[in-house]
Amino acid sequence: MHLQAQAIALPAACFWNRCLEPFTRLSTNAAALPAANIDTDVIMPKQFLKGIDRAGLARGLFHDARFDANGAPRPDFVLNQAVDIGALLTGPNFGCGSSREHAVWGLLQFGIRAVIGSSFAGIFADNALNNGLLLIRLAPEVLEPLHRKAQDRPTPITIDLEAQRITMEDIDIAFAIEPAARTALLRGLDRIGTTLLETDRIRAFEQSYLAARPWLTELSQRGA
Repeated sequence: MHLQAQAIALPAACFWNRCLEPFTRLSTNAAALPAANIDTDVIMPKQFLKGIDRAGLARGLFHDARFDANGAPRPDFVLNQAVDIGALLTGPNFGCGSSREHAVWGLLQFGIRAVIGSSFAGIFADNALNNGLLLIRLAPEVLEPLHRKAQDRPTPITIDLEAQRITMEDIDIAFAIEPAARTALLRGLDRIGTTLLETDRIRAFEQSYLAARPWLTELSQRGA
């Protein structure tokens, strides 16, 4: 793994054989990719969508930017300049383009656990949350000092989701996040896992609903 997550007190939550690692606090290096409108075709080129599983997507991440025509790493590309990069600082509308979830899978396989930007494409944001990738939205004027710090090289950063704070060298800023998304990330829950937390209430509703409508049970038994 490329990242170093600290103080993760909760185990991975698993539902239907799917496990997400809870996110509480991450200390890692942040790489700056400030260009606007970096789309999912750039994040995960189409040739890496052919497999029937998710294997090998870490190599596919930003493949055409990371590697030359002979497959050798490009030393000037920011993700090739450090081995512990767990966060990205991006430009506006990151993750636009096609809806491929492989872009999020590739980021996570590479070791990216958080992306900080001014805005994100809607489907990309949904995919990120459902896979445990933290997206942090900052106003451009708040984000810009972070970009300046990391513009020449990946730079140490700490992201504390519990405290909702980002620290980078002498910068210490707060960030907002939708409460339901924060809870899901802290607990390592996707949408199915979040729904299954309400299993007892769902079963209680089913029982009371059917008790008030016994003919539904009778029809079901006849159909069986």
